[in-house]
Amino acid sequence: MTKLNPAASAYADKLRVRVCGIYIHEEKLLLVRHGHTMNNSCFWAPPGGGLDYGETMQQCLQREFLEETGLEVEVKRFLFVNEFLQQPLHAVEMFFEVELKGGNLITGTDPESEPDQQLIQHVAFLALDEINQVPLQDKHRVLHHLFSIDDLLGMPHHFL
Repeated sequence: MTKLNPAASAYADKLRVRVCGIYIHEEKLLLVRHGHTMNNSCFWAPPGGGLDYGETMQQCLQREFLEETGLEVEVKRFLFVNEFLQQPLHAVEMFFEVELKGGNLITGTDPESEPDQQLIQHVAFLALDEINQVPLQDKHRVLHHLFSIDDLLGMPHHFL
């Protein structure tokens, strides 16, 4: 049986379109650690979030980066699409390379969640060896089989 975090239940039983960013600095990848989502103890993933109606993907990613990390970014090139489907969650995620424009790194918040139901726990730059030490169930699928952080910049355009 799937154990879904109550804070993640708002996303259940509907399709979400998400926009996510890959930001690499000094051979480390910026990641957000969320509280447990489904059958895990935590969940490490690149910053990103749900696309709002009427919002461009670039606007969404800039907003999400600022909310989650305190960083202002410029959205660069499209990298790949990932589809996540594990009942009751379904998301289509577009990943873009981003470049830092300003801001100060913080552990941000998700304005859609109440203060006592925040999923975001920590924001950090992780090197490849640190990412590889995280159990598979505790990290985003795009992080499962990296030989180099730069692998994220050259993945096939559709990641299933």
